[in-house]
Amino acid sequence: MRKKYLLLTFLTVCITFGAFFAVKPLNAEANAVAEIAMELTTETVLKEGNADARLPMASTTKIMTALIIVEDCNLDEVITVPDKAVGVEGSSIYLKKDEQIDIRDLLYGLMLRSGNDSATALAIHHSGSVEKFVEVMNARAKKIGAEHTQFKNPSGLPDNEHYTTARDLCKIACYAMRNDTFKAVVSTRNYKGKFRTYANKNKMLYSYEGANGVKTGYTVKAGRCLVSSAERDGMDVVTVVLNCPDMYERSKALLDNSFNNYKLLNLSESAVYSSGTILCSLSKPCKIVVRNSENLDFKVIPLTENTKIKKGDLVARLEICDENGLIFSENLYSI
Repeated sequence: MRKKYLLLTFLTVCITFGAFFAVKPLNAEANAVAEIAMELTTETVLKEGNADARLPMASTTKIMTALIIVEDCNLDEVITVPDKAVGVEGSSIYLKKDEQIDIRDLLYGLMLRSGNDSATALAIHHSGSVEKFVEVMNARAKKIGAEHTQFKNPSGLPDNEHYTTARDLCKIACYAMRNDTFKAVVSTRNYKGKFRTYANKNKMLYSYEGANGVKTGYTVKAGRCLVSSAERDGMDVVTVVLNCPDMYERSKALLDNSFNNYKLLNLSESAVYSSGTILCSLSKPCKIVVRNSENLDFKVIPLTENTKIKKGDLVARLEICDENGLIFSENLYSI
């Protein structure tokens, strides 16, 4: 009887510990349920973990809201705050009924202070209603290539049908950070506008060299979420961590890994290559991400034996290989 009891106790302990380890995040080492790092211009993935899991993203939602406003609206336009934007749940810039404020101050309040009331005011200004604005958000996300994202509101308030993936959110952020106006907003530490003054809540801007954005987020359901961007030595890297208690430290680690191990190689259209006796070049500048430690092999592959060619004719292909094989291929034209 005692042996049977000890066996049952042992099995119970094993099952308990097994369940404990089974529910750990896939990226337990990172302490994040999902994460990704991308080079901004090429969207080359530098590191990822569980990056395609559909998860809530809290106020990092506002990256899409801000992008739409920057692309579509006159930031100097002054509006009257609508009733529906007053007293919105969650973080706030404390808008008042019938208050006069310009779109620019609302935009900075959205991204620096994460104002849910600002998100509502901007959505109504843009589309006439929050519901119509959400339709625009989802259409714009698909256009950018975020195929596994669904927005239900412009602020990131909890909703079972409001979700993204780390990969999708990083694509959206990369796209947004290529917009100079958006980048200027999210990289601002302190803002003084015509109607409001804000300090940015994003601690990455104060604690990481080269940091230039983008947005924090938190709800009980989503956990701590952070989209970060930084530039060093001519390379911009964007990272996303979702449901990560140590979101700042993990984001710094992802950025450090990217800058320590990768570099951006710029291929100029003015560089001259030789295909036999024919001089040629790329038709446009190109960029590729390569590992710092890798030796690269440049090959010019002739595509024609005709020596009677004119300027601009396709004559060869440039191939670049690393230790694992082909990483770049592009046509070369006579010059």
